[in-house]
Parts: sequence; structure tokens; C-alpha cells
Amino acid sequence: MKHVRLHSYWRSSASWRVRIALNLKGIPFEYLAVHLVKDGGDQHQPAYRAINPMGRVPTLEWTDDDGQERRLSESMAILEYLEERGGSPALLPKDAYLRARTRMLAELVNSGIQPLQNTSVALRVRDVLKGDEKAWGAHWNVHGLTSLEAAVQATAGRYCVGDAVSFADILLVPQLYGARRFGVDVKPFPTLLRIEAACNELPAFQAAQPDRQPDAQPA
Repeated sequence: MKHVRLHSYWRSSASWRVRIALNLKGIPFEYLAVHLVKDGGDQHQPAYRAINPMGRVPTLEWTDDDGQERRLSESMAILEYLEERGGSPALLPKDAYLRARTRMLAELVNSGIQPLQNTSVALRVRDVLKGDEKAWGAHWNVHGLTSLEAAVQATAGRYCVGDAVSFADILLVPQLYGARRFGVDVKPFPTLLRIEAACNELPAFQAAQPDRQPDAQPA
């Protein structure tokens, strides 16, 4: 991969996942900020919709060794591609069952929590349904993290699946950040908090933190 570009928003959990994976794999990338809120959101502009028709982040673009331009959106598809192309460290276990468990844990976040609390859903709850978007997001975070805390017990070591970082950890860390933004008390999830702390000792996770991104906004 050459000339890697990541269309990202500093606080987007899906973008954060890809930043972690790129850092872990040692792939340098150019950061292209997509502001999801200002002036109605850059993601809705025609120029970005031409890149990503869903109008979401992240989008990863790069040039292959043969000069062909490539593009992927959806964070799990990007993670799978980065893993399939090789490089160290591996982010999925060798054992088939543990690979499936890793994907299962990741999907508890990717399918079971994040889509229900992302920006577009929260704005619709607030502006169209006239609901409390923070309470909505908090509910689904508690529901999902309670399930994840139980599910991770079968495989947890230092990380979600044994003692090597995997997809499950890459999705966990941004989601706990999101839960705190919704005012969720995360103390009932001690295993997840222990794993989060272990992940945050790693430079790849540290560099991917929202407040370290070029488009980060002041607190």
C-alpha cells in the first residue's frame, strides 16, 4: 500500500478503529478530516458522497504497488482487508473457533451498539422523534456492554481473546469512550475496563486517541 489516505473524524469510533489498526500494522497514512457536524456535516457534501455514497466515515484510499487506486469504506471491511494482506501483528487468532469468537465480540459492538448511537441516529431521535438522544444512546451502550462483559469471560486474558490484541480490542476501546460521552457508568464492566487499560498502554492505541488527531476540538 502506498499513499494511504484515511477520511476520518476525530471522535468517530469507526474511524478510530481503523486508526488503531493502521498504527498496529505500521502503515503510515495521511489524515483527511471530515467534520460530521459543522455546517450540516461534510459527509453530506457531493464531493464526499462521490467517495463514500453512504456519507459516513471512515473511508480508506490507497495506491496498490501496480499503481491501481483502491478505496474501501466500512470499518470492519477495512480491518479484514488489512488483516488479509498480512503484516505483523496478526489481529485474528490462528484457531478457527477463536477467530469466530473474536469476530463475534467485535460484532457485539459493531452491530449491537454503535449503529444505535451514531450521529445520524442521535440527531433523528432528537430532531424528528423529539426524544432524548443522550438517554437513547446510554440505554443501548448499557445493554451492549453488559452483554460484552459477559461474553468476553470465556476468552479474556490480557486482552479480549487471550494475550494478543485483536479486532475485539480495537472495537472495545472506542466504544467505552462513546459510552462515557453518553454518561454511562462503566464501573459495572470491570473486565472491559481492565482490557481497555492494557490496550491504552500500547503506542498504537495512544496515537489513535481522539484528542491526538489534527481535527480534535477543544474540550
